[in-house]
Amino acid sequence: MPQVIEWTNSSSDAIVWRCPNDEITWGSQLVVQEFQMVMFFRDGKAYDVFGPGRHTLTTLNLPLLTGFLTRLAGFGSNKPFKATVIFISTKVFVGKWGTKAQTTELAPLQTYGQFWFKIENASLFVNEVIGGQNAYTTEQVNNFLRGYLNEKIINELSHYDLITVFMRLNETSIIVKNTLIDYFRRVGIELTDLKFEGIDTTPEYRERLFWLKTGQNTSSEVLRMETMKSAAESLGKGGGSGALGAGMVMIPQIMNQQVQPQAAPVAALVICPKCSEKVDASSKFCSGCGTSLVPPSEGVITCSKCGKSISANSRFCPECGNKIV
Repeated sequence: MPQVIEWTNSSSDAIVWRCPNDEITWGSQLVVQEFQMVMFFRDGKAYDVFGPGRHTLTTLNLPLLTGFLTRLAGFGSNKPFKATVIFISTKVFVGKWGTKAQTTELAPLQTYGQFWFKIENASLFVNEVIGGQNAYTTEQVNNFLRGYLNEKIINELSHYDLITVFMRLNETSIIVKNTLIDYFRRVGIELTDLKFEGIDTTPEYRERLFWLKTGQNTSSEVLRMETMKSAAESLGKGGGSGALGAGMVMIPQIMNQQVQPQAAPVAALVICPKCSEKVDASSKFCSGCGTSLVPPSEGVITCSKCGKSISANSRFCPECGNKIV
């Protein structure tokens, strides 16, 4: 009776499963369920990949592994061979992350959220994560991914200042996610989404953030920032991970609430004399055709040597030093 290799009774959150039997006989039946892939792994290297279906293992459908085995003494198509069979789920999984980071001014941050991912490139994933990190179980893979994600988030947030992180959290999180997509692709994983659920800093930097924000804003903004400070302080006194989590969620929400905007004045427009495009009155050039809109006394000419646009009153080109005749 042929050997049957199959991942049965897998849980909904299981990412990988390693077949406990490494001795494979030719003619064995490999059963791959929907939303699964199978990778044959030997001596630190990934070989052949199988998609959903029932496969009879022969030298024809294991060409990469067969090529390796034929170089070994004693190889025969009628003899068992050793290989690690790794089952990989191709479903979308959700994971949690949380880490401490620093901004450009070394303000401490504590942030957490969720991320969604799936295995995109089985060979790369097995080589870089399964074999490279010796992560043969779902728990080991999850631990690696959390650490990997935390490391990259720390690195990305270090490029932003405190007020940018807090006041433009949605924009910052999108930029961070897009950067992390490339990092994850390098290990064979597609990062489908990432969400910042909370972010906080120390009382000292909350105070600094308060004055940075209110130094140039209206009384409504001052009131909102005072609310943010009071909420963070009261939530922080509660103690425990629940209080910290609540505080970290509240701060971005309060800071990103919008004050009712006043109607913006209508911008003055002028009509380009060449193409009739309507252009902001403060513009120096037409956005439609590039024609200069500056009065002749403040006109612009082109340097005959380097081609830079300069003021008509210039005696020398500020770019190349050419004397303007």
